[in-house]
This record gives sequence, structure tokens and C-alpha cells, in this order.
Amino acid sequence: MKTLKSILLGLALIITSNFVKADDIAKLTKDYAVNSYIEAVAHGKLDGFAQVLDNGVKFSMMRGQKSLNFSKTEMLNFLKSTKNTDQECKVNTSTVESNGEVAIVKVDLEYDGFTRSNLVTITNTGNGWKITSVHSTFKA
Repeated sequence: MKTLKSILLGLALIITSNFVKADDIAKLTKDYAVNSYIEAVAHGKLDGFAQVLDNGVKFSMMRGQKSLNFSKTEMLNFLKSTKNTDQECKVNTSTVESNGEVAIVKVDLEYDGFTRSNLVTITNTGNGWKITSVHSTFKA
């Protein structure tokens, strides 16, 4: 009887964890990924942001003629240092390209005197839509 209870408890845990994982994947939509990016970068809200980043995500930024590159860990560490900091900027988004597998969304952060344009690539990974690259440029 004790073995039967253990087996049933184990099955219940497996089934529950599969439902939770399926629910997490279901919420990883293109819109959720873009909104999580905006919330993290423009408003310092990091809830769910790490989840929408693919493990191999690449962040690149042009500073004049120099290209700076950052990993997922480096970007998350930087954003944690600015957590809950609301940027004083206007956010505009537009879809550059979108199909069933990949979407490229332009996210402009308009500050007083300059604009940071971000091309955010989101890919349907099979585990939901995740950000696979972000390329940022600055213009006056």
C-alpha cells in the first residue's frame, strides 16, 4: 500500500509539472517576448524577462564605429543593476518581418536628444517564442 501511494504521488507530481511547463510555453508568445523586453529595458521590470531570452541570445550595440557584444548573463547582470529604474523615454514598436518561425520587431526608445533603435529577433524555438538577438543603434 505504501508503494502504491508513492507511485501515485510521483505520477501526480509529474503530471502537475508537465501542466506547469505547458502553461509556461503557452504564454511565451511573440507579444509577450516583446512586452517583456520593453518592460525590462525601459522600465526596469525584470519579471519573466530571463524566461523569454534564448540561452544563446546575443546582444550587440553600435557605438560609433565600434560594435559591443554581450551575452545573456552580461545583459541580465546589467539590467539587475538598474532594476526598477524607469527610463524617461517614449517607446514605439513596429514589426519589420513576421512569419510562423521568426519575427523582427523594431523597438525605438526616444529620449530627449537621441533615439535608441533596437532590432529584436524573436524565434519560435519549440519551447515558445524567445528572443534570440537584439541589435541596438543610437542616433541623434
